Amino acid sequence: MSLQGASIVGLDCVRGDGPEAFGTNPSTGEQMQPAYAAVTIELTNEAVAKAAAAFPVYRKLSGALRGGFLRAIAAKIEAAGDALAERGPLETGLPEGRFRMETGRTCNQLRLFATIIEDGSWVDARIDAAQPDRQPIPKPDVRSMLQPIGPVAVFCASNFPLAFSVAGGDTASALAAGCPVVVKAHHSHPGVAEMVGLAVQAAAKETGMPDGVFSMLYGSGRTVGAALVQHPDIRAVGFTGSHAGGRALMDLAAARPQPIPVYAEMGSLNPVFVLPGAMTDRGESIAEGLSGSVTLGAGQFCTCPGMVVAASNDATEQFTDQLALRQREASPAVMLNTSIHEAYQKGTAALDQHLGVEGIASASTQNSGCQGDPALYITKAEDFIGDEALAAEVFGPSTLLVTHNTREQLLQLAAQLEGHLTATVHATDADLAEYGDLLDILETKVGRLVINGYPTGVEVCHAMVHGGPYPATSDGRSTSVGTQAIFRFARALAYQGYPDAILPDALKNDNPLGIWRMVDGERAK
Repeated sequence: MSLQGASIVGLDCVRGDGPEAFGTNPSTGEQMQPAYAAVTIELTNEAVAKAAAAFPVYRKLSGALRGGFLRAIAAKIEAAGDALAERGPLETGLPEGRFRMETGRTCNQLRLFATIIEDGSWVDARIDAAQPDRQPIPKPDVRSMLQPIGPVAVFCASNFPLAFSVAGGDTASALAAGCPVVVKAHHSHPGVAEMVGLAVQAAAKETGMPDGVFSMLYGSGRTVGAALVQHPDIRAVGFTGSHAGGRALMDLAAARPQPIPVYAEMGSLNPVFVLPGAMTDRGESIAEGLSGSVTLGAGQFCTCPGMVVAASNDATEQFTDQLALRQREASPAVMLNTSIHEAYQKGTAALDQHLGVEGIASASTQNSGCQGDPALYITKAEDFIGDEALAAEVFGPSTLLVTHNTREQLLQLAAQLEGHLTATVHATDADLAEYGDLLDILETKVGRLVINGYPTGVEVCHAMVHGGPYPATSDGRSTSVGTQAIFRFARALAYQGYPDAILPDALKNDNPLGIWRMVDGERAK
């Protein structure tokens, strides 16, 4: 596929005339062609204006037509699979197999959203029939359903160049809900972004979607990104990245004359608790699985377990030895870009220098080519509790083991945790019966609880919750993975006293769509 370095504004491809950026091979530092010039504020505004003009048309399209669009996107991305698998590793250092896996995941989630909007029941249609004879006052006819919120700005992630990027979960769920999308491409993988953006554009043309249903822009977050969030026609934002980046977008959105929601995923320690029975029974196998989870993808998964909690005893000492051995034996891996690599080196160096922390397997600061060394650090619960520096995420293949002396100390540690995406508990049946109070605490801290597993590997399915209380995300009531993600980009609208002829099909008396609805308090089809 020939890359042109152009942004996508609706059905047109347009080169910006701002500062140029290039894809860079993190292994070699090689600059890759073509150049990607930032768009102007005028082009940014044009993309949003097209999205706003497309919205009245796109929101009215049937679930079948929008589903066909999503399926066409998936087919176009699959057709570009070989080109993505060739360009992607050069821009990110990720292996070809990872790109093929992510291509499949991206296409599967597009088709999953197509399935639920083609069915149509997701709109949560509710009907309360009129009761004109009710005393002391008549009851009016009231009906409600979810409606799309409006044009959405999506910020691509660095660590998932497909599944959380141009046509990833945020874009798929917004398009499924009936919202046009304006994407800000990520500078770490601009060539991959162009390939996927062209696939979405081609699918829009093939299926007759309105001009402006999708745009993709190159440029910095401080200019193009800020302009998108502040534009009055943008009605919601999807973001995956750092806490600083997400917080900046939240503040911009809150300061607008008309504030809008920002659905930002901003990082997580994903604590793993190994309870005494499990530690005694299978500490060695847990160490093996945990090291694999920590080092998977050079630790650059948002669900990487960056913290392990266990009792201070002989079994934990043996576990520590096994985990340290596996971390030392794991090979350094190329990280996504120099910024992430430098941040990882800075984070591990800070742990090395912390007086309350011991480096059991420390990361080297001498590696070239953006390589991150797997590492293991250990501290005591009394040093961890109340120390914000130790609770900070170190994005990469390292983890911090925190040992506690008493049950009370364990519960105190769990209670002082901030919001995280996941928490994992390794336990026997007896452990689970004894430590129910720990599980009760963790339910208030995370979006997903894992028993006897590992948090990396987020299944794309109807029940998945990939979110968590702040600061893991900006809104702990939402998810960015799974079909429940569609609800971020919809709002409830009630219709009172409407004649049946002008009601949306989902609310008409004869239910022409054949969807599940709540009718006078009862689920019915």
